[in-house]
Amino acid sequence: MADPATYRPAPGSIPTDPGVYRFRDAHGRVIYVGKAKSLRSRLSSYFQDISGLHPRTARMVRTGASVEWTVVSTEVEALQLEYAWIKEFDPRFNVKYRDDKSYPYLAVTMSEEFPRAMVMRGSKRKGTRYFGPYTHAWAIRETLDLLLRVFPVRTCSNGVFRRAQQVGRPCLLGYIDKCSAPCVGRVDPDEHRAIAEELCDFMAGSSDRFVRRLQARMREASAELDFEAAARLRDDIGALTKALEKSAVVLPDGTDADVFALADDELEVAIQVFHVRGGRIRGQRGWVAEKDAETLPEVVAHLLQRVYGEEEVPREVLVPVLPDDPDAMTQWLRTRRGSHADLRVPQRGDKRALMETVERNATQALARHKVARAGDLTARSQALHDVQEALGLDDAPLRIECFDISHIQGQEVVGSMVVFEDGLPRKSEYRRFVVRGDVDGRTDDTAAMHEVLTRRLRHLVSVDEHGGDRPGIDDETGRPRRFAYPPNLVVVDGGAPQVAAAQAVVDRLGIEDVALVGLAKRLEELWLPGEEHPVILPRSSEGLYLLQRVRDEAHRFAITFHRQRRSKAMTVSALDSVPGLGQTRKAALLGRFGSVKRIRAASVEELAEVPGIGPATAARIAAELGAQAPEPAVDPRTGEVLDDAPAPVAGADAGAAAEQVPIPEQEDAR
Repeated sequence: MADPATYRPAPGSIPTDPGVYRFRDAHGRVIYVGKAKSLRSRLSSYFQDISGLHPRTARMVRTGASVEWTVVSTEVEALQLEYAWIKEFDPRFNVKYRDDKSYPYLAVTMSEEFPRAMVMRGSKRKGTRYFGPYTHAWAIRETLDLLLRVFPVRTCSNGVFRRAQQVGRPCLLGYIDKCSAPCVGRVDPDEHRAIAEELCDFMAGSSDRFVRRLQARMREASAELDFEAAARLRDDIGALTKALEKSAVVLPDGTDADVFALADDELEVAIQVFHVRGGRIRGQRGWVAEKDAETLPEVVAHLLQRVYGEEEVPREVLVPVLPDDPDAMTQWLRTRRGSHADLRVPQRGDKRALMETVERNATQALARHKVARAGDLTARSQALHDVQEALGLDDAPLRIECFDISHIQGQEVVGSMVVFEDGLPRKSEYRRFVVRGDVDGRTDDTAAMHEVLTRRLRHLVSVDEHGGDRPGIDDETGRPRRFAYPPNLVVVDGGAPQVAAAQAVVDRLGIEDVALVGLAKRLEELWLPGEEHPVILPRSSEGLYLLQRVRDEAHRFAITFHRQRRSKAMTVSALDSVPGLGQTRKAALLGRFGSVKRIRAASVEELAEVPGIGPATAARIAAELGAQAPEPAVDPRTGEVLDDAPAPVAGADAGAAAEQVPIPEQEDAR
């Protein structure tokens, strides 16, 4: 830990203008990003008596080794720059103030010719309308299943849609009238788009209008004695009503708002948010985050910045207290939304009643979390202390890296590296390795471990060679170099042979400040380099439990990567035999023709029209695919092979040959 006085800026050197500042550690890594109306006032507060700082802030100041700042002209610019830097550097002392889950949305892809309704997670795409978020994906599917009776928009993937177009038959949903079947031309693109727009209007809050319209049509059908049509409309009304019952009406129709509530103590804050769309609660989320601010207004400012930096801003944002500069925050929200947005504290009426409900949820969530937290913080500290004592380290290993190898009989050998900081996984720094097997020509576990550790640890040597004040930072880009930050402890999955391989790498590279240990699965013993006997930790040891978690995470990460590569290797296509044809060109060919069979039937000129496929490559494709056994012609009605059908010919005559195949007449699907 550094003494803050060693890097405190000289008096008078800090400007009084608004700006954004960054703290860096001894390796040059950005550990904290903040903003201030007055940089001098804010930064000076960090270098006062440390005992008066928040515990998390005090730890950050001791970890830091330098501070730098950038002056901006307005508070809005400071908000934008602060968010950009937090997203770029992911500082360890900046609290995320949002959960790490990806919540599902009901998405309607209005940018496609035939819009599709589906469950979607992750970043939002342009031209797609989103409704939610929902807590569970099954809730979206249940709601969508009810709505498809009234709004039969397509829900199939593009691949299923194209196959249905090719065979001329819809899928099951088309037969049971839960899809308008645009794939076979039952509706044209304009009619299908109108159905999708009605679904979006219904989900956006115009629900009563559709129910009233269906009720009027049901009465008309009943008056005309068309009781079958009236019964169908009655069932449609029931489906809409059931879908509406899943979300309670809490605010006037048409209200779009996010309602936040907080419950905090000295260390953490519980956050709850209700998403109201069209006056109905469409989703609810809650999470607990560490607290890095003294007051709730500061917490609210950080919360809004992190949540709406990655999510859509509604028309109203209701919070328990306003941030310190509500006008700047409101203006920033409006720039993120692209239109008007209100930030306020509800004082009375339905919105205040809803806020109280959200606050009760936050209070209960914090109470539940305290019960679990009481043991968690103590267990993490005890675990690091146990590892330090067992391995004889000078300090607790705050950064642990674990390596594992996965393969089947020497095939598809891969390695994994997982990182734990302060006893918690840091998944953004996980790495995967494809083992090349270039160590003495062997591909066993020890040789693979030797190669993986060499490829990782040699970066520590290259970082040291750069020298300077920030050896881990690229001077041109200002970003960390690859594998710039050294581990305090390296854990390998295995016993004495794997540890010996790791120690050989460390000795060859001349690295002295990295501890090594191996964790063997059989008896869960710890193997240290050069030791004849292992270290045995008690089964109840928190340190052993931490190392097991690290080892198991590395094993999971490695075997997942191995399975991906093994599955990819087992997926063999006829295009794989064409020399010089990579994944991009294969995708372009399949996107143009739809299948290998159609590629085989295409002429050289047609192949050459595909982007990235020149005449020479087109000729190779035609030659390779023509040399392979062609697929037999099949009767589309019975599935029987047509023995008397001539085989398709690759090359320029493929189209003519295909025309000679007798195609039986299709029966009416109805």
